[in-house]
Amino acid sequence: MQFFLAMQAGGGGMGWLSVAPLIFIFAIFYFLLILPQQRRQKKWTAMLDALKTGDKVVTSGGLRGTIMALKDDSVHLRVPPNNILLEVTKASVTQVTTTEEEVKTK
Repeated sequence: MQFFLAMQAGGGGMGWLSVAPLIFIFAIFYFLLILPQQRRQKKWTAMLDALKTGDKVVTSGGLRGTIMALKDDSVHLRVPPNNILLEVTKASVTQVTTTEEEVKTK
């Protein structure tokens, strides 16, 4: 017990110096990894909340289609060339391409 008290009393300044690199590394990880991921997640959820019928979307599986109907956790897509109607989860939608964006790219 006396050994630990002597370590705390004598090495007070050295304690902060040994913890400072860990704090610095955590700050780097936060700003380079965690914060951008949180921003990406918020942007993705906002995109899912803004889905409406008529939007052209791409799913995580690579399906491209037009939204025909929305449910609470799923989306009905019309997929060309045979106009097949598919039901996929909202979470699988990765990108929205509206007609306005298509006109801008052409």
